[in-house]
Amino acid sequence: MTSPEHRRPGSGRRTHRDRHGRGLRGRLVPATVPLARTKAEVFDDLVLDTVEALERRFAKELAGVEFAVEDVPPDLNVYDSDVLEDGEVPLARLLPGRPGRQEMPPRIVLYRRPLEFRAMDREDLADLVHDVIIEQVANLLGVDPDELA
Repeated sequence: MTSPEHRRPGSGRRTHRDRHGRGLRGRLVPATVPLARTKAEVFDDLVLDTVEALERRFAKELAGVEFAVEDVPPDLNVYDSDVLEDGEVPLARLLPGRPGRQEMPPRIVLYRRPLEFRAMDREDLADLVHDVIIEQVANLLGVDPDELA
């Protein structure tokens, strides 16, 4: 049996993790600095902030309502009245629930890319997301949007 000092290079276990002998790197970002967030994550947070504020005030009315985010609207030639549009581009859609055998809860879908395209900066996007959600919830509940804002 040979001692560890007399082993040939390449035989046995490697003692180094990389060719420079430094090992694996640690975190690339210090623990005190927030990690970079994608546009989709930022958008989801904006939606969540508005929905949570509404659910605190209207918990009973919004119980069971689902909120979703899709990147782009589906390709349809004609949109129903349940779609909030800016010109010809849908920004959000309200899918009312269907009672019965296949009970489906009401669902509000926001389209991320059209909303981001219309916003100048993050604050503008937050206001736009808030306004669109308020508009769709008001349509769902059958009230004036000013009552929810």
